[in-house]
Amino acid sequence: MTMRQYIQKIATGPELSKDLSREEASDGMRLILSGDSDPVQAAIFLIALRMKRETMPENLGVLDALLESTDQATAAVDDVLDLSDPFDGFTRGMPAAPFLPPVLAACGIATLANGAESIGPKYGATHRKVLRAAGVHVDLSSTDAARRLEDDRIGWAYVDQRAACPKLHELVSLRTKIVKRPCLTTLEVLLGPVRGAKRTHLLTGYVHKPYPPIYTALARASGYDSAIVVRGVEGGVIPSLNQPSKLFCYQGEGSDREVRLDPAEYDIQSAERAVPLPQDLPQQAADDEIKGTIDADALADASAQAGLAALAGEPGPVRESLVYGAALCLIQLGRCPDAASAAATVRSVIDDGHAARRLEAATQ
Repeated sequence: MTMRQYIQKIATGPELSKDLSREEASDGMRLILSGDSDPVQAAIFLIALRMKRETMPENLGVLDALLESTDQATAAVDDVLDLSDPFDGFTRGMPAAPFLPPVLAACGIATLANGAESIGPKYGATHRKVLRAAGVHVDLSSTDAARRLEDDRIGWAYVDQRAACPKLHELVSLRTKIVKRPCLTTLEVLLGPVRGAKRTHLLTGYVHKPYPPIYTALARASGYDSAIVVRGVEGGVIPSLNQPSKLFCYQGEGSDREVRLDPAEYDIQSAERAVPLPQDLPQQAADDEIKGTIDADALADASAQAGLAALAGEPGPVRESLVYGAALCLIQLGRCPDAASAAATVRSVIDDGHAARRLEAATQ
């Protein structure tokens, strides 16, 4: 079928629109990624899927096409944790998660972070912006990143969408023009550009209740041996610091499980839900309420300084965020038996400077 025929099938109104098969959705996405589809038709295809609501076969088909276009490498380590925060970044608080990978690496978990420079609708402070401000190399290929995961001094890396899936990254401008979140916003966190020699694990976040089973089903299809899907602040991987939350997970062939999270069990004591925004951040013009008025680059710079300070031992919500986020991973990956021991392990690698040294090694 042609793109015109796909559009005729999915964009004929609320009563007459029909769903695509997995193969049809995959073929339509390939036409977009290859540039064989007119940009207007590509935009209609993506927004029509969104407006009628994507089915699981349609999500799987688009994911198939994205995985075919992803540059994947295998690291010579048994396990890799693939950390995928929202690619559109953060605007309501300072993100701490960009500093989770060196903390997890110090705990013995080779970790890859994913992201992009700036993607809508939020255009917030992304992992790339924060890590670059901290002096970390953010323009690695998947193969280069795999070598860093193998390095005993580093054990973690960041891979940008521009390198991992260039054809997808070329759609950033188109995504800006169509305004609404397409299925690509969900699927881009599942590409796993670096895989483990034996197992690969997904760590991502969500906001809306219907998404955990969608993420876990797609994670299985993408080849992840386990997944941790956290109800985190701004859809990220770190839960609220001052109120209960939850995560959904699976391991191997097991069924999905819901896990209740209580920060008190991790010895997290915080008056703040998340790391608050600095009071003196410069403002910018905003086209809508989603984008906000916070200067994303200035927020990234402030977040980088706060993250470096936390790894140097400074107490506060950034450090507590790192403890919480890393500790729940240690439990779910079977590295620690309970919340108390996991949190103690994370605090130890921060206090002895091990995590900071992992971060510093990634700047060299």
